[in-house]
Amino acid sequence: MTLPLYLTDPGALATAVVGSRVDVTGPEARHAVTVRRTAVGDQVLVADGAGVLVTGAVLDASPQTLTVVVESIDLMPEPSPRFVLVQALAKNDRDDQAIEAATELGVDEVIPWQADRSIVQWRGERGEKARRKWDQVLLAATKQSRRSRRPLLGEAVITTQLAGRISGAAAAYLLLEHASEPLAGLTLPSAGEVFVIVGPEGGVTPAEVERLCSAGARPVRLGSTVLRSSSAGPAALAVLNAAGPWR
Repeated sequence: MTLPLYLTDPGALATAVVGSRVDVTGPEARHAVTVRRTAVGDQVLVADGAGVLVTGAVLDASPQTLTVVVESIDLMPEPSPRFVLVQALAKNDRDDQAIEAATELGVDEVIPWQADRSIVQWRGERGEKARRKWDQVLLAATKQSRRSRRPLLGEAVITTQLAGRISGAAAAYLLLEHASEPLAGLTLPSAGEVFVIVGPEGGVTPAEVERLCSAGARPVRLGSTVLRSSSAGPAALAVLNAAGPWR
């Protein structure tokens, strides 16, 4: 059975060495002890979300602090290339499903996109609440998939802002059902940022397509079927992960 993973703050494991002790505190410690029933002597994984992963035995377990004696340390280098999922806001939690699966498939950053046809609107307190929910989805998926690096959550963007962001990318793939070029088989860059752009259920408008393509996006398709916004991004990431051995 895979060991449970708990997250600390970025940089908290920078000085960890074999034999030293690391502490997991706050909600993570409370979850470990009261929900997972983690006890003294159990083997666990602890990651800082920034590439450091330690394996060790629990020395002390309380809802306030989980103390682990470090037995081994693994360092995950910065990914290259870096995969960025641009996920249009969608109803019925389909965007939540998309970013959860994308995290499991190794996405490095997620950017919420307020597309023209997005029914959901992130405004005011509702928008802040939705953003917090996305952050919790990414956190939970990071732990479930035993990742030592958690995806970043970018600021929500409108189309003009997105165009500015992708203009400096190594590659940007705009998923369109009517595109003639398949994503599978493309030669991908070995470094830099690679964007996967997923529109809302109502589709990407012609004006958005023009704006994003002018900024460097490349229209591509995944196959002969039409995927929901919840599955298109993860499917594209699976294709990208299979395209090369460099990550």
